[in-house]
Amino acid sequence: MKKISILLLAFTFALGALYAEPSNYTYNYDFWREQVASPDAYRVSAYLLGTTLGIDHFRDPQGLFIRDNRIYICDSGNNRIVKIEVNENGDHVVSDVVSAVTINGERSAFNNPMDIFENRNGDLYIADTGNNRVLVLDNNWNFHYAIYKPDDESIGDSTDFLPCKLVVDFANRLFVQANNINKGLMEFDSRGEFSGYMGANKVYPNPLDYIWKMLSTQAQRARMDLFVPTEYSNLVLDRDGFIYVTNSAGQTEPVRRLNAMGQDILIRNGYEDPEGDLVYGNAGGISGRSRFIDVVAFDNDSYACFDRTRGRIFLYDFQGNLLYVFGGLGNREGTFLIPVAIENMGYSIYTLDSRAASLTRFDLTGYGALVNRALNEYKAGRYESSAEVWDDVLKMNGNYDLAYIGIGRAALRQGEFLKAMRYYQLKHYREGYGKAFQLYRKQWMEENLWWMLLILGLVIILPPAIKLTIKTVKEIREA
Repeated sequence: MKKISILLLAFTFALGALYAEPSNYTYNYDFWREQVASPDAYRVSAYLLGTTLGIDHFRDPQGLFIRDNRIYICDSGNNRIVKIEVNENGDHVVSDVVSAVTINGERSAFNNPMDIFENRNGDLYIADTGNNRVLVLDNNWNFHYAIYKPDDESIGDSTDFLPCKLVVDFANRLFVQANNINKGLMEFDSRGEFSGYMGANKVYPNPLDYIWKMLSTQAQRARMDLFVPTEYSNLVLDRDGFIYVTNSAGQTEPVRRLNAMGQDILIRNGYEDPEGDLVYGNAGGISGRSRFIDVVAFDNDSYACFDRTRGRIFLYDFQGNLLYVFGGLGNREGTFLIPVAIENMGYSIYTLDSRAASLTRFDLTGYGALVNRALNEYKAGRYESSAEVWDDVLKMNGNYDLAYIGIGRAALRQGEFLKAMRYYQLKHYREGYGKAFQLYRKQWMEENLWWMLLILGLVIILPPAIKLTIKTVKEIREA
């Protein structure tokens, strides 16, 4: 009896330890736009403060960039940039703390640096916002050159050059998102010369305001607000050289993927467009739609958007399907106070919180790794393997619509159109069902056309043949 009690006690402690494991509320949306709880796809694996890294507290950090195992943090309030390296043991070690550069033998201090980028050659580009410049340095922080306000008629004399976010493409072209510039991203060539603008935001005027403006006098129109594009909130370069941009102004395209011509090529084949929360209320002083403050792209063409409104992270696949949502506003682990930036190291996610002055690392759980594996198998053309992995996902989350769609998508690629139709129908995926039905109808016609033509031929030929036979037999008898 005593042994049984000890075993029960041990089982109770083990069960308590299992359910005491830290968890983030993770969810998805179904066809009916309702939130559906999901297993955690990411868990917090590290929470870093300036003091835990052996330096002074961060102060209002605004910029985050990761290349390989190197993490750069723009500690804007302290006018410095902190470089962290992740060693083989997964430890985060500060390797550099830089607050100034030497230009022509003189020390030039950073002033509110907002962003940093390391190109493939190791050169560093820094948006030194308070100094109205972009600095270009080598990987040892030695000065190359600086970019100041372009001498261009499109920029007014009273407009300050305030570079906030930047990326550098494979041809060393620099793209800058600057405050007070709403014509799109500012583009500079490899020599730092201003080339023009790229990918301006679309304008969506209120129809009533537009009509009222048309009916107003010239003096009244002069006092009205102009219908001008809004500024982007952030940008990131993906592995193919395309630029993802976010727009936190609440317009209908909160995230876009721009090609070299500035055209949006983001695929939107999900239930809904990638726009964050589909249903939201007004509680705790928080209201309104999601506002994406940053975006990060993964190697499998999925991407994560960081929501400033509710502190949530939305992950989408390469087709624009919502994979899962996690995070939130708060003081507990895995939540944020004022989210400002998101980056990735492989499939690990790093987030920067300006008010908490902290860097948080999220790592994939077994469930999240399965979802990624299914996407990777499908993109590699291994459709049967992809369907098997999606089946494993369903065993962990039977409410996961994308798993049904993924199995249907794999079946469609393999020519199993009836199976695809069945899985698409289960989750009301009408576009996929229509395509599968169209292909199934074509296949059925090709397989059954011969006997349909045979019947048609018999219907056409048999009655005249019978009539001719009867007539011939009758003539023979009469003869």
